[in-house]
Amino acid sequence: MAPFNRIDPGALAASSILREHLKLNVRKLAETCEAIAATTKKLQKTALVATYLKSCTTEVAAISTLFLSGRPFAAWEETTMQVGGSLLWRVVVELSGKDESGLTGAYRKHGDLGAVAAEVLEEKPGQGLPILEVAAAFRKIAAARGPAPKTALVRELLLRATPLEAKYIIKIITGELRIGLKESLVEEAIAEAYGGEVAEVQRANMLLGDIGETLRLAAEGKLGSAKMRMFHPLGFMLASPIESAEKGLSYFARAAVEDKYDGIRAQAHVSQGEVKFFSRTRDEITESFPELPDALAGLPQDAILDGEIVAWAYPQNLRQTQEVIDETSSQAAEERASELGQARRFSVLQQRLGRKKVSQKMLEDNPVAYLVFDVLYAGGELLIDRTLRERALILDELLAKKNLDHGGHRGGRAKIGMQAKLTFGNQEGVPAHSIIRAPMFRAASPDELEELFAAAQARGNEGLMIKDLAASYAPGKRGKSWLKMKRELATLDVVVTAVEFGHGKRVGVLSDYTFGVWDTKKDRLANIGKAYSGLTDAEIAEMTKWFLEHTIDDQGFRRTVEPKIVLEVAFNNMMQSERHDSGYALRFPRIVRLRPDKSAEEADTIERVREIFEKQNGNS
Repeated sequence: MAPFNRIDPGALAASSILREHLKLNVRKLAETCEAIAATTKKLQKTALVATYLKSCTTEVAAISTLFLSGRPFAAWEETTMQVGGSLLWRVVVELSGKDESGLTGAYRKHGDLGAVAAEVLEEKPGQGLPILEVAAAFRKIAAARGPAPKTALVRELLLRATPLEAKYIIKIITGELRIGLKESLVEEAIAEAYGGEVAEVQRANMLLGDIGETLRLAAEGKLGSAKMRMFHPLGFMLASPIESAEKGLSYFARAAVEDKYDGIRAQAHVSQGEVKFFSRTRDEITESFPELPDALAGLPQDAILDGEIVAWAYPQNLRQTQEVIDETSSQAAEERASELGQARRFSVLQQRLGRKKVSQKMLEDNPVAYLVFDVLYAGGELLIDRTLRERALILDELLAKKNLDHGGHRGGRAKIGMQAKLTFGNQEGVPAHSIIRAPMFRAASPDELEELFAAAQARGNEGLMIKDLAASYAPGKRGKSWLKMKRELATLDVVVTAVEFGHGKRVGVLSDYTFGVWDTKKDRLANIGKAYSGLTDAEIAEMTKWFLEHTIDDQGFRRTVEPKIVLEVAFNNMMQSERHDSGYALRFPRIVRLRPDKSAEEADTIERVREIFEKQNGNS
């Protein structure tokens, strides 16, 4: 088999010093990871990374930052390894020469396949991989088609690696580095190693979506030259939950109020007629909604929009509107919002998720709308540092130039606008595409907020979003500048950690799910409950296929699986319990829905569990 090296093998062979230097670096990377995992102090973690980076050539350091961020490729790339835990498990079993029972015991001890590999693989003479060769191997594995070629390449890579190197190669392949090192700390380490400001590094990495390229710019003193890379999704700003109208008006003086839609958050990137949509997990979802791109393709300038894709019921005789809503009155806005149509249940939208081909019948039966509520980039300028009020004006102007209905700030008093364009296709009442400027209201008192809340729920929406008009946009952060007001039984976003075969009619499918929340202090998932009701038979069948392909430990009736599936679960109440390692247990948990729009890292934490428990028991 051809070597993995992407650079000229002759050039490497010509310099034994360089080759030895590279080997030391890959060994040092693994040793650095071990040292990082051994400390809980963030400053020490940052110092360890900075020291390591300074010991490397720029190219090795650039690739190392990707690996230290827990990924094989830059964030902006669409390249994926497509290597599951079961494939890696089989390779480790084969290379170790041990039977599966021995590996199962090691997995139960470590709970991590990389650590299992480090324990069971034997170190042999001549092992050791330069980082550039590992990077090249990752690209070869990603380019290979089918499990057999991928397996052969993974086997060769791990065969040449020392056990400690294999540990971290596996962790990077699976995206489960888990050494307590977040990308923000790697950014800080780059600033420490090359003398730049942390804010400059963070901004460059956000614009480029490539922490390796960011390091190269830092090494050259050119961080300020970073430009926005389109079709690389930025982090989504997140909201904090509140439970009362009084609380909703307590954090800031001037607020915009929007309906909270029961759809999926989506970022739209528009550039030179091309349009792509990305979910909160930063996965491209354009194919699932083929009717939406054309509606935005005619924007007069490159732009990045933030909004929600919602299953939508359209009125039969919808007309275009132009409305300016005075911030002291919401009645006109509510009436106009109702005219735009109404959201349908999330389960309707769910039928569209993950589909690469959407039939005409599904387009007709399950139409969607993209409700736009923010703009992050336009006219060659990143807008996240602007206030929400300023961004709203820019969004109004941008959509107006597309001949979308326009309303906005006119004259002396500030207004909040609402725009919509709905174009119908040839089928009776079936929209060809729909982009709606999410209506924005104002509330000056808790009573007015309550009225808006009731109206939002009457329109089929979850509740309200309350946003500080003076706040900037904080990618990937949750604070008090955006608030979400819902009233329902408590729910948690959890990660499935293990599955079991069901009983009766579900005897042949994996339908009983054990799930956990994040213990942030230990950087691991802690189980909190088990549920088997709430999903449809079709969803269970689809999930069974996924879990079988992503099993880490097959215990017969029960399987430990890769912790990547997020569920929203509801429950009646919560109690402290030693049954689960979280220290809590949910009473009567049931699955509300799958959350394919969320990554495992976005699931709830033990801190959130503790907060719910204390409120439940009157301790808040």
